[in-house]
Amino acid sequence: MPHTLDPAPGQPLPAGQGPALQPATQPMPLPVGQPAANGNGGALLSRRKGRLTLEFAPGEVQSQMDLADPHRLVLAYARAMMCFVLFKPRPAHIVMVGLGGGSLAKFCHHYLPDARITVLELSADVIALREHFAVPPDNDRFRVIHADAARHMPQLAGTADVLLVDGFDASGLPPALGSARFYADCRRALRPDGLLVANIFSYDPNYHAMANRLRQAFGGHVCQFRGIAGNNHILFALRPAAGAPTRACRLVQRVALCGALWPGLAPFNRLLAHWIVGRLRQTAA
Repeated sequence: MPHTLDPAPGQPLPAGQGPALQPATQPMPLPVGQPAANGNGGALLSRRKGRLTLEFAPGEVQSQMDLADPHRLVLAYARAMMCFVLFKPRPAHIVMVGLGGGSLAKFCHHYLPDARITVLELSADVIALREHFAVPPDNDRFRVIHADAARHMPQLAGTADVLLVDGFDASGLPPALGSARFYADCRRALRPDGLLVANIFSYDPNYHAMANRLRQAFGGHVCQFRGIAGNNHILFALRPAAGAPTRACRLVQRVALCGALWPGLAPFNRLLAHWIVGRLRQTAA
């Protein structure tokens, strides 16, 4: 979803009724910069230098796909969000808020084969583009639901191991997706020791308020890898399990401490994200 120039929420769709998967290297049926679908989404597709780009307005990149390597995570913020595997290496159920070009959805589907994936996407126009971005069709372990995530989240109580919140639209992050109520619903959607990963723009005027709401909802069990994706700040919030602190809980505490004591870790953190993504790809090869 939206990110910086770094190259840088409905009714459910019936399982198996998504568009058929098409090879990512087929010629695009739309001219560069032309609307990809009609309606409220206003999504634009463009194809430049071997990459397929999704934008809501020219120059405002939402997602990119390498046509020669559709599963590669091109954008820094997407690699940064995949750092959740440090905390939850074997999630059974991943819930995503926002489909976009499907980069994270198809990466997790391909490289975390034991995980079930549920994607909540508000825009029917965006969902209609899934075949262009080689997003897999709905099946037993992958499903895209056309829904308002803020309204749908309470239905997921106690079902998710990882929750990725990246639900931007043409105006940025909708207020409902940064509200105290939404974060409380997200916490309830997680199983004990479950992890929320939130993508928030550093220059959003409500950034500090949203970060504070997140900390309050999760009892302060929040951390981030500073400078990992430019102006995209990726926050990790853990719902602690009862009893002794788990490995994930201790890791959240350590990352938060490192960020406070050594703020100049940005280059290392970016390398860490590259390493994590590369390691996942190598292990699955």
